[in-house]
Amino acid sequence: MASAALTPEVIRRFHEDGAVCLRGVFTQEWIQKVTEGIEANMAQPSKVGERLKAPGDEGVYFQDLFNWQKIPQFKDFVTGSPAAEIAGTLMQSKKATFYYEHVLCKEPGAHKETPWHQDQPYYPVDGFKNCSIWLPIDPVPMETTLQFVKGSHRWGRWFIPKKFATANNYDIVRAETCGDRAYENAPDVNNAVEKYEILKWAVEPGDCVVFHMLTLHGAPGNSSETLPRRVLSTRWLGDDCVYVQRPWDSPVPVLGELTSGQHMADTFPTMWRAG
Repeated sequence: MASAALTPEVIRRFHEDGAVCLRGVFTQEWIQKVTEGIEANMAQPSKVGERLKAPGDEGVYFQDLFNWQKIPQFKDFVTGSPAAEIAGTLMQSKKATFYYEHVLCKEPGAHKETPWHQDQPYYPVDGFKNCSIWLPIDPVPMETTLQFVKGSHRWGRWFIPKKFATANNYDIVRAETCGDRAYENAPDVNNAVEKYEILKWAVEPGDCVVFHMLTLHGAPGNSSETLPRRVLSTRWLGDDCVYVQRPWDSPVPVLGELTSGQHMADTFPTMWRAG
């Protein structure tokens, strides 16, 4: 089912646009398993889990990450679902290495927005072959879905990560690691939306959105009074991805001992190989 959706046109659009929507590539069995995993995660968050709530909001914005080794449903999804094949094929990589999973749940009435950001600057990872698979377990209408600036992964620009709780920039604690790369403030897309071409899709359970980790993206709050927006986002790395130090502390742990320039696949698990 997944391989049939990965046409040359879809692969081309992923590389040109930085985000694509795949329809019906995950079966109901996988959606049920992910639902059980998300419910287990929300019931027992890790020490880095957050329940964010804007003043006056009725709903909570919950997020947690890197729990796949202790939540069996997530481990089953990572090792057995079509996700790794989807990632490897779209990245046009010889292998797909699993980085981590991220649970993002906006309850009804959780009006807190997800700030516009790129994923890759958060991570101690360089390399252009990468992607995130954003998998909702609830219907997500256009009003609350994830939004992308088309082609922004090809700008050659890196933006300072933002804290989801406050939308403030991360603190620079190792300026010497910037090297020749100039990290900028992320643009205020919401107040200049006419300058950009925005990609977004209404999605149903079984659909997913796959996007490059340098694609600029954000999301509105959940204005629905009845419908949650629960998502499992899995992060995947291709064969050019190596460990680096960023000027700030990454929220994602590192498996094992990695030195600068070492391939992430040396300590993170490879879940798919081409051919």
